[in-house]
Amino acid sequence: MSQQLKEKALSPEVEAAAVGTRVAPGKIELSELDDRVRRAANAAAEKKAIEPVVLDLRGISTFTDFFVIVTGANRRQVQAVSDEVVDQLKRNGTPAARVEGYQNAEWVLIDYGDFVVHVFDDKARRFYDLERLWREARRRDLSPDDLAQLGSLRAE
Repeated sequence: MSQQLKEKALSPEVEAAAVGTRVAPGKIELSELDDRVRRAANAAAEKKAIEPVVLDLRGISTFTDFFVIVTGANRRQVQAVSDEVVDQLKRNGTPAARVEGYQNAEWVLIDYGDFVVHVFDDKARRFYDLERLWREARRRDLSPDDLAQLGSLRAE
């Protein structure tokens, strides 16, 4: 048996399939993210959005490539985060195709076609739990260090 075949046979994916379990999807690298997705996450962070996460839906969804999911502490913060995302992307040549839920501010959906930004209040985020619903997606929980890296985009 060649070394390549042996390594493939011993891979976690093959082993998991053999015992009927699922391997958690991999982590997204910041360099894999579209510049507009990075700008959206950075804009949300500038307004102190809570628990920013990016899901890579390429290969498992036909309607979009990425979700950016964040939480606001209250209605006003949800709207402020949404406003900042829309404003920063528009200034950089990417207007939103549509914004839904802004007035109610429990879940604001900002649709850019190939990515969607979801700004939730805490209760709605826990209820809809998009991270669980799309658990097959590769994921990146954005750490403070990640957000600092994304912040360097503004200087460019």
